[in-house]
Amino acid sequence: MASVNKFIGIGNLGRDPETRYMPDGKAVTNISIACTEKYKDKNGEQKETTEWINVVFFGKLAEIVSQYAVKGSSMYVEGKIKTEKYQDKNTGVEKFSTKIIGESMQLLSSGKPRETGAGTAPRNTGAGAGGLAAMDEDIPF
Repeated sequence: MASVNKFIGIGNLGRDPETRYMPDGKAVTNISIACTEKYKDKNGEQKETTEWINVVFFGKLAEIVSQYAVKGSSMYVEGKIKTEKYQDKNTGVEKFSTKIIGESMQLLSSGKPRETGAGTAPRNTGAGAGGLAAMDEDIPF
């Protein structure tokens, strides 16, 4: 039986995207999204819990996220769950870090459009790993 390690979620960016470039010129963009659940407890009181999800995008998708997403943006993300084991440098204790390798995304809203050379960014933009060629600047968003 194969294990499933897919993530699908919607959240709000907690900070602006952080982009860096690898030696080969490939973009890498990291974001952190807040996924919040609101519910009533057994006493009828409204409760809210938030999970912070770290997401990393690569290549063209990383560049798109970097250009159009801002702190507060709402984003739909699909990707693979990846957990890495590391040793804490101070205590020597073995720890784990989980992140999502973003394969596709849909920007649902924008906190503030970023200024670009041609004006402002579109309000809604989406791209997947295989959908970049299908994007057309003439599509009204």
